[in-house]
Amino acid sequence: MAIDEAIRRQIALDPARFQLTGEAPRMMAVVTTGNGGLDRLDYRAVPRPVPAAGEVLLQVLAAGVNTTEINTRLGWYSAAVDGSTESASAAEERRATAKEDGGWSAATPFPFIQGTDCCGRVVEVGPGGDRSTLGRRVLVRPCMRLESFGSLETVWMGSDFDGAFAQFVRVPASEVFPVDCDWSDAELGAIPCAYGTAENMLERAAVAKGEQVLVTGASGGVGSAAVQLAKRRGAVVTAVARPVKAGQVAALGADRVIGGRDDIADSLDDKVDVVVDNVGGPAFAGLLGSLHRGGRYVTSGAIAGPLVTFDKRTLYLNDLTLIGCTAWDEPVFPTLVGVIERGEIRPVIAATYPLARIADAQRDFLKKRHVGKFVLMPEAPQG
Repeated sequence: MAIDEAIRRQIALDPARFQLTGEAPRMMAVVTTGNGGLDRLDYRAVPRPVPAAGEVLLQVLAAGVNTTEINTRLGWYSAAVDGSTESASAAEERRATAKEDGGWSAATPFPFIQGTDCCGRVVEVGPGGDRSTLGRRVLVRPCMRLESFGSLETVWMGSDFDGAFAQFVRVPASEVFPVDCDWSDAELGAIPCAYGTAENMLERAAVAKGEQVLVTGASGGVGSAAVQLAKRRGAVVTAVARPVKAGQVAALGADRVIGGRDDIADSLDDKVDVVVDNVGGPAFAGLLGSLHRGGRYVTSGAIAGPLVTFDKRTLYLNDLTLIGCTAWDEPVFPTLVGVIERGEIRPVIAATYPLARIADAQRDFLKKRHVGKFVLMPEAPQG
């Protein structure tokens, strides 16, 4: 059988990745072909990666669905986009526009395989690698600080290189963390991006026992993680969620659940020490107004809209600190693994989907009717 032109180009660029004695071994994967709507998600056979020195090959057992994958497909990170993820998605279903600045820091390298979350099993190690990890169930740290933790430069799985929306993925061996627990594959697959992002925000904001913490978007992946992880630190948590979801969010440990409004401060009995906000949009000014003097606002996203307005006097007259988070600090992922193994948290799985149904999963994700995480389950490879 002839190798198609896309595979020929990949082999020409990096022949060491493929076994060229006959046809390269294949796997099923979702290839994102460019900026645009759900039609840009192409489930097809592609070459199976081969681990180089310092890498391992994982069979993907479960891969969570995240806003960032949808945003990357849409080109939402482009300066030309000023609306919410939902509005950008609706626009791209009508037209597809390539965005040179649509990725995290530059143009996205289409076509490529997305997938930031990965629960996997080590099935192969690169030359000279540690074979004791073979067969272990692991999580992948998707935010990689490969230059050192002294540099804020990051490499993200599923954004800077092929990710976990596939039957197999190859990753640096340094970013693989064995996990011993009784969780399902889907539960572990829900952890890396959402819980790593949440823990990183809490770490950067130095959330401490007894502090009052406000979490927006508390029914989503990052928000529900932030509720659980802030409670683990001994904080008093007020969660923002739609009334229909209040019971489920309270079950995560929130001390109080309030409905989302443009001026959230009006719903609070008192001001808070820390705001954990990945929503942004029109509520931003009210969130700053909800902080005590010396309070901290921390964010790693803006699903309701990236452009906001606020009175700068609120910032400086109240000695507030604004903290933006992308690069994960060194303690974040090892801390999460320990938290999992000690049974201190448990993710909420809203639904699982076969990997081939990724379009359905992302469509349902954007309806925002769920609490917790959607997780994709690749078909087990044959043989």
